[in-house]
Amino acid sequence: MSDRTLMLRRYELAPGTAEEFGSWWSAHIPALRERAGFAIEWAYLDAEHEAFTWAISHPGDREAFLRAERAYEADPDRAAAIALAPPLRSAAVGFPERLR
Repeated sequence: MSDRTLMLRRYELAPGTAEEFGSWWSAHIPALRERAGFAIEWAYLDAEHEAFTWAISHPGDREAFLRAERAYEADPDRAAAIALAPPLRSAAVGFPERLR
């Protein structure tokens, strides 16, 4: 995946919101991310542990990714979708290093 940059996103969901979060995310975020030039590599909901983990990628290096991320974050449609999101307990976002 050398021609793309990968971001890993891990969320701890608010108690009792796993199914609601999964439905909200599926209805809003994939289309918004794809429209902004991102690919969703995978997404997993662990309802038992109230966790959601997903990976997105974008063509180019980290700087290209961050430029696209800033444009995505400024999108009014994204803001409208985020306003409807169930609450999170925490979020961790980073650029992982591939080991294998």
